[in-house]
Amino acid sequence: MKNRWLCFLFLIFGVTNLYSQTAKYSNEFLALGIGARGLAMSHAVGASTNDIYSTYWNPAGLMGINAGKSLAFMHAEYFAGIAKYDYGAFATRAGKNSALAFSLIRFAVDNIPNTSQLIDAEGNINYDKVTSFSSADYAFTISYAHRTSIDGLSYGLNTRIIRRVAGDFASSWGFGIDLGAIYKKKNWSFGAMFRDVTTTYNSWNYTFSDEMINVFLLTGNDIPKSSTEITLPSLTLAAGRKFILGKNFSILTELNAKITSDGKRNVLVVGDPFSIDPSFGTEIGFKEIIFLRAGIGNFQNETVNHAETTTFQPNIGLGIVIKRNLAIDYALTDIGNQSIALYSNVFTIKLSFNSKSQKDKI
Repeated sequence: MKNRWLCFLFLIFGVTNLYSQTAKYSNEFLALGIGARGLAMSHAVGASTNDIYSTYWNPAGLMGINAGKSLAFMHAEYFAGIAKYDYGAFATRAGKNSALAFSLIRFAVDNIPNTSQLIDAEGNINYDKVTSFSSADYAFTISYAHRTSIDGLSYGLNTRIIRRVAGDFASSWGFGIDLGAIYKKKNWSFGAMFRDVTTTYNSWNYTFSDEMINVFLLTGNDIPKSSTEITLPSLTLAAGRKFILGKNFSILTELNAKITSDGKRNVLVVGDPFSIDPSFGTEIGFKEIIFLRAGIGNFQNETVNHAETTTFQPNIGLGIVIKRNLAIDYALTDIGNQSIALYSNVFTIKLSFNSKSQKDKI
């Protein structure tokens, strides 16, 4: 019976949390990152991203796609497998100087027990009244990139539609825009990614049955009302360099700094309204076929035994390119957070191909 009441409380407080979120925590599923390479390097890829996963890190990086078309898929699980995180994308070159991509993100917890009607008004328990629902977040993004007449400079644009649902009683729609740019000079790369540049708005609507309203009242919780969440802009600045070691080896190092504008955050540099969250990543390549990756990020100030200390999250990963048109990447991430689960395994697949006409154009 205790576990059933825990499910009941999860339902009540989970829904209440949806409408009580503040701006800095709105659409947090979009802050997780996409692609095993970027996750293994602790998000420090804003300047070096050059494939289909640029739809997330910096759309200007889509100009690095050499093939005419590209497909990508990702699957990951968080919180000991409770939450499923999936990504799919398609990108195509639109001539020599432009690229276009479409991507979809889904982050969801499925099969959540709905025990709001387990006990009726007379106090009778009826297990047939227990149902299940999903709490799912979706983001559909259209990305465009263009190479300018300035040698080494490209820019990109994301337009994003956000859909968030919790069963059939809570849902929202949102819209956001990102701007990105990458400048390459010899072995150096510099990037800038301006997320939610116009501020992203999510409008929530709620529909509850009479039984669920009674549950809110009996448990002393407020009944959620239609509301609007906002996600304020953030700017990520990035710089990286690639070192060529002989004929077979290369080392890429990159430093990123994410500047948020929504007030104090528990990051390395705390300010109001601006805070700075740095991350560092490196990638060792062998013949452009095998890649070893590592990164550190998520710096936080914590108090342990009455002493302040700075913690960070390490990540590692591996990438393999097969016949230059198939890439399989793996990341071991979250290994710095042992509060819920020791780690998360992330696998991504990337497939590139050309049509006959595209081979002549590119």
